[in-house]
Amino acid sequence: MNDYRQRSPSWPASGRWQAWWSAHQKALIPYLFIAPTLAIFTLFVFAPILYASFMSLFEWNGISTPKFTGIDNYLELFNDPIFWRSLRNTLYYGAGVVPLSMALGLLAALGLNWKNLPGRAIFRTVYFLPFVISAVATGTTAGWLFGDSFGIINKLLLALGFEKVRWLSSREMALITVVITTVWIRLGFNMLIYLAGLQAVPNELLESARLDGATPRQQFWHIVLPLLKPTTFLLIILNIIYSFEAFDLVFIMTNGGPGYSTTVLTVFIYNMAFQTQRFGYASAIGLVFMAIIMLITLLQWRFSNEGGRI
Repeated sequence: MNDYRQRSPSWPASGRWQAWWSAHQKALIPYLFIAPTLAIFTLFVFAPILYASFMSLFEWNGISTPKFTGIDNYLELFNDPIFWRSLRNTLYYGAGVVPLSMALGLLAALGLNWKNLPGRAIFRTVYFLPFVISAVATGTTAGWLFGDSFGIINKLLLALGFEKVRWLSSREMALITVVITTVWIRLGFNMLIYLAGLQAVPNELLESARLDGATPRQQFWHIVLPLLKPTTFLLIILNIIYSFEAFDLVFIMTNGGPGYSTTVLTVFIYNMAFQTQRFGYASAIGLVFMAIIMLITLLQWRFSNEGGRI
């Protein structure tokens, strides 16, 4: 055996490899498990961010040679009134979508959590259906509902003796209409998450409170709602990110109009990149936009009890 090991040139290398792997196996296995996810994240998230950061320093129309401009795109951005209008529209949009969709989702979850409610499965499907349908189909359906001339809602208003409402062509109503449609879509998602949280509330606590004479309202405010804080924190973060990243529904329903009344930041980025072919400027807007989302998320995490626990 000793003579064979001495004659075999591969044995020392394989022996050293086995010894090294035995010594580092426990430390390396976790990294091997996360390597595929890390590779996908790097390819589709980290690398595009680096590329956008690089392109934000150039003026480029997608065809000609990029021209280095330094931080000129950022200086122009902070002096662009359309950018500030888009940011304001995005904040208004989020301020309408997040609380309304969460409140209505909680109310729907409370109703569907009642075991004696007939047809609970049907109601769950009806509430959740708009969320799983593509935004193109949902936006088209909303256009049929809120159309100024041939919309179903305006026809009902006329039949009841009221005047038509310029849901999509009025600068005052267009953003409100988009918010209403988004709340309709997000309600089902929030309902589903809240329903899971409600079903995780221990029945023993509710039964003890009931025996102590607590009313259903007191049970909700002092037991159920505090136990739903982790669920509420999660939904706040998810809904804020969703409202800031909303594009397809706004683009389908209004295309950012009339004027700039519904131009949110994502639509503004799209217009700069693919309509005016200013890819460097669009990259700068996207990076600032990403920084705003991260700042809002970190502030929410910092001042939330959930963030303080971790």
